Amino acid sequence: MKTTALILMVTLFAGAQMHAQDKQTADPSATKISWYGDKVIGSAHTGTIDLMDGWLSTEGNVITGGQFRVNMNSIVNTDVKDEKMRERLVGHLKSDDFFGVEKFPVAKLVITGSSEFTDGKAMVRGNLTVKEATHPVEFTALWSKAGEVSTYTATIVFDRSKYDVRFGSGKFFSNLGDNAINDEIKLEVQLVVK
Repeated sequence: MKTTALILMVTLFAGAQMHAQDKQTADPSATKISWYGDKVIGSAHTGTIDLMDGWLSTEGNVITGGQFRVNMNSIVNTDVKDEKMRERLVGHLKSDDFFGVEKFPVAKLVITGSSEFTDGKAMVRGNLTVKEATHPVEFTALWSKAGEVSTYTATIVFDRSKYDVRFGSGKFFSNLGDNAINDEIKLEVQLVVK
């Protein structure tokens, strides 16, 4: 009888643990990722890039894990008005000078955890992979929920030089002057999960 009671308690506890974890699937069509890059002195460029797929796991109001893949071939520029100049810029971003999308078509963010969300805000930790180089990232996320749909917004800043994106970087080239490009790339993310 004691064995039966013990098995029942373990089963109930395991069931409760399974329900405590909530896995949500990203909605790529509703998710928006905007990028921003600029020269040390002068102009800046903006654009978008598409989420391929992803998921997020939560327990209560803490993110416990997740993974998101981005289609590097989907890079678009939104600030250059001249079509030929815009195509040239996007082609350069896709080239080996920058992201080498033919060889590295996918970038990935793996979420490893977060602090507890307080007033809809938490610090999220993860590992970003670009061009097969992986480095830790940390960023603040804001969370809102409407029915079964959750939206997380965040600004993720990463140092492109750590991912072998060298073009115009003062860390690799000297005497760039006004042509030096900041190493920091900023991503504005509005992630929608269900």
